[in-house]
Amino acid sequence: MKKRIRIEYPLNSASGNVIWTAISTPSGLQLWFADQVFKKAKTYNFKWGKTETRDAEIISYRSEYFIRFHWKDEEPRTFFEFKIHYNELTNEHLLEITDFSEPEEEEDAINLWNSQIDALRRICGL
Repeated sequence: MKKRIRIEYPLNSASGNVIWTAISTPSGLQLWFADQVFKKAKTYNFKWGKTETRDAEIISYRSEYFIRFHWKDEEPRTFFEFKIHYNELTNEHLLEITDFSEPEEEEDAINLWNSQIDALRRICGL
C-alpha cells in the first residue's frame, strides 16, 4: 500500500497567477515537470524523454488554489496535488505537494520533487 507524502516549498512573492499557470496548464507544466504535456478534456498526457509516457486525469481543482491529478495506471485512491497557500502578512506563497509512494521509495520521491521544484524556481523566477 502506498504512503501519502506531503512537502511544502516556500516561494518568493511572485504572483499567484504565475504559480497557478506553472502547475495547472500544459505549457506551464512543460517548463518544469515533463518534457511534453498535452491536454484533452480532463486528461493530461505527460512525456519524458523518447519513451516514458503517463496519463493523469484531473479529479479535482479550484482555480488559482489547487489541482489534483490521478495517474490512470495507479491505485484508485492515490493522487498528486499542487496547492497554493498565500500569506498576506509576508506576501509570500507556499506550494504544497501531496503525492503517494511505496514506503521504501519515499526518500527517492521527495528527492525527485525537490529537483522538480528547483527547476520550477529557476525557470519561473520563483
